[in-house]
Amino acid sequence: MHSILLIVHIIVGILMVLTILVQEKGAGLGEAIGGSGGVSTFKTQKRGAEKVLANLTFGLIFIFLVLSIVLNFV
Repeated sequence: MHSILLIVHIIVGILMVLTILVQEKGAGLGEAIGGSGGVSTFKTQKRGAEKVLANLTFGLIFIFLVLSIVLNFV
């Protein structure tokens, strides 16, 4: 059981790092991948893929935290 949780923890950690690296500070998702977009300084809300990516990042961070605590007690 411990080894399965550890493998899941490592996979979640790698996915978390990848989702964080895809997001650039102050840039839209298209600009992070290589597209050229307009000025995003006045953007107040995330929309579309950026919102999904942000929610995925928060979810992965939560799962990582919970797995860290569980692995501490197993």
